[in-house]
This record gives sequence, structure tokens and C-alpha cells, in this order.
Amino acid sequence: MKTHLHGLLLYCRPGFERECAQEIVDRCGEAGHMVEAQAESGGGWVEAKADGGALWALTRVLRWRDLCFARQLLWSGRTVSGMNPGDRVTPVVEAARELCDGYADFLIETPDTDHAKSLSATTRKLEPHMARALEEAGAFSEQPGAPRLHILFVSADTAIVALSFPDRRSEWLNGIPRLRMPREAPSRSTLKLAEAFHTLLDEGEQERLLKPGMTAVDLGAAPGGWTWQLVSRHIHVTAVDNGRMNPALLESGLVIHKREDGFRFVPRKPVDWLVCDMVEQPRRIAQLVARWITTGLCRHAVFNLKLPMKRRYEEWQLCSELIREACASADLKVQLRSRQLYHDREEVTCYLGDPGKPGGGARRRKR
Repeated sequence: MKTHLHGLLLYCRPGFERECAQEIVDRCGEAGHMVEAQAESGGGWVEAKADGGALWALTRVLRWRDLCFARQLLWSGRTVSGMNPGDRVTPVVEAARELCDGYADFLIETPDTDHAKSLSATTRKLEPHMARALEEAGAFSEQPGAPRLHILFVSADTAIVALSFPDRRSEWLNGIPRLRMPREAPSRSTLKLAEAFHTLLDEGEQERLLKPGMTAVDLGAAPGGWTWQLVSRHIHVTAVDNGRMNPALLESGLVIHKREDGFRFVPRKPVDWLVCDMVEQPRRIAQLVARWITTGLCRHAVFNLKLPMKRRYEEWQLCSELIREACASADLKVQLRSRQLYHDREEVTCYLGDPGKPGGGARRRKR
């Protein structure tokens, strides 16, 4: 497969371009490659430049799942600008053929901004014409592992062509999961936990670690959006909150409501899951979750870190290091995964635990 890579292209939440850029620079640096990242504030995407050899080497070590602030990870080609409204297809197909000699399929996308969303009608009309032109140009390949072509329209006359590799990308259009709000759920926050499970755990991990009959504690549970998500999987939940819980959840037979302080509550025996969406300083939440994991109160945890308006990236790094140091001191082998979800705002959602062990559970390191 021949490729002519120009840089990295990442989609992110508008307003978080700086954090996304900082993270990709750090990750590439850890892999031994220097990149220069640039982005327009509020644009919803970041581009990072490096030499061709470095970019190809990074295709082997960078994965979307390992990034926190990026919704999608792509390798970009040429930016096509100044397109004639009468023919946007021809120049895009030419740029796509320059980038790679064969694609499994393609997507036409726009950044997650109000301005870019106004292009959706145009991009929908382009799709069948683009498919036909790519087919006629011999741009599709049936070779196993062939990349996907992404065409990101950032304006009516400008598009960036890019490609993604299987197992190293988000499979969702624009990197945004399409989740339907359940009628029975007491709050929209239920979508946040649903997205967290889909994003922070792969399918095998979800099947193995979210089994009926498991036990969980939900700190800051009221009115029950996260509790509902667990109950829908037939998991027994202790909901801890001084606020009022949804009556239907309490009638399910799977929920016990404890009107207690989430920072002081301790279960009588260890549980499989801790989930926490309390509005509190992120470092305090990080310390709380680390204590639950390292003392064996839970095996797995999903929690939110509400980031400050300034120094968001630095605060996330600090909390991550705090958790890792606590687990290392307790001689625990765990994974910490973080992501700014589509349903998050000024926050990131994290998973902490050991998903690699059937049955779940953080493991003590072998001596």
C-alpha cells in the first residue's frame, strides 16, 4: 500500500483544540517523534505536522483509544481549497488518489460546529457522486486492512482528505456515537455512562465486565441517570446521595438508596463497580477513586473529572498521575483510560481497573 502522508488530523470538541494539540504532541514525543500541532480556536479539529518517515512510524504506535481529547485520529493528505461549487468531486478524488492507492470505504464529514453543520445538506448531496467518482477512479481496494478515506469539509470550498486504519480509529461518523435517549431514564446523564462503556471498554470487555448479578455503588446518584444504566444491565446498585432518587428505580428491586455523603460512604463488602459523577474538585475525586481501587472496595470504576476553565490539560495530567502513583504504591496492576465524551462538557470521563482479567479485578503485581 502506497501512501503520501502530510500530517495527523484529529477531531475534538470545539473549544478544546489546545488540549487536543498538547496531548498529541506529548504522545508523539513519548514515541520518539516530534510534531508541530496547529488549530483554530473553536474549529473542532487539530492538524499536526511531521516528516513522512515519522508519520508512517506513528501509524504503528498511535491509537484513537489511547487519546483523551481526540474524538478521531486520522492521517491527513492534501487540503483542497478554492473548489468550484459546480465540481467539488474531481479535485477531492485527485487528492484522495495522491494520498493512498486503495481504500476500503469512505466518509464525508464536517467538524462539530454550528457553521460546519450548515454544510450537511451539501455533503449529503455529494455522497453518491463522490462514491461513483471514486469507483471509476479505481480508488477502492478489497485488500484486508485497507484504510478508510475521510473527507472533512471545513467550509463550502475547502476539504481535507485523510485516512484511518482499522483498530486505530473511532468507527463512528465524526467520532461521535449515536445514542438514543431511553424514555425510562430519569436524566440525560444516563447517556454519559452509556457512552463511557461503549468508548472506554471494547465489546469483549463490556460482555465480560458488565454481567447481570454484579454489584455497583453509584456515588452522587440522584436522580438516577447512571444508576438506570446499571440497572438496565441487571446490576444491583447501592445509590448514594442525599437527594431524591427516581421512584421507578427504587421499585425495580435492584436499587438500595443510601442518604449519605459520597466521600464518607463505605460498602459493607467489596463491589464490582464504582461509578461517580459528583460535582467536586477533580483531585478530590481522583483521590477518592484511587482509595476505592487500592483498598479493594471495588474492582472497576467509571468516574468524571470536572476540569477547571484554565489549565484543563494540566489538571487532567495531575489527576492521572495521582491515580497512577497511588496504584503503584499499592502494587496494583491496573489500566487508566480517559476520554472527553461527546456527552461530557468541561470534564473528562475515566475508567480505572483491570479489564484484561476474566471476571475483572485489579491485580497485585507479581514479585
